[in-house]
Amino acid sequence: MSIIKNVEQQAEGKMLHSVNYLEEALSRIRAGKANIHILDGVKVEYYGNPAPLSNVATISIPDAKTITILPWDKNMMKPIEKAILNSEVGITPENNGEIIRLGIPPLTEERRKQLVKQSKAEAENAKVVVRNARRDANEEIKKAVKDGAPEDDGDETEISIQKLHDKYIKKIDEVLSTKEKEIMTV
Repeated sequence: MSIIKNVEQQAEGKMLHSVNYLEEALSRIRAGKANIHILDGVKVEYYGNPAPLSNVATISIPDAKTITILPWDKNMMKPIEKAILNSEVGITPENNGEIIRLGIPPLTEERRKQLVKQSKAEAENAKVVVRNARRDANEEIKKAVKDGAPEDDGDETEISIQKLHDKYIKKIDEVLSTKEKEIMTV
């Protein structure tokens, strides 16, 4: 029984990781509102090593359409600007010598549709991971039953794994729906 329960726990861990990864990936997609997570992937050259932007500056949101970046070291202004320009953020930074501002432009209808499409692709990838976790778990359970584990335990665990699958697929749909609403809201 412990082998079968362990398989179930591993499957749930993979499914949960898939949902968490989806939430992180969707947080990086800008939806027309200021969100510091769109800068999570930006790496700045800091003393010869790439460092996350949040490790070299304070990032804040003074209003819904602006992100401000206050470098801890004034010498980092140019490298931060360069890193933002070279990233996939798609926003040109404004530098006044003290602080870097990112003005979030309003999204066009076409761009909103592209972002929704991108979000759906991310969600579909997460669903594939959940389905694969279910398939792998069911294969391991069948193998354990073949090797002598009680058949009833195997059947119960397969039903339990299917319930986990349904729960996480529903969670992915909810996360996607929330992001779609955020993107399409003008």
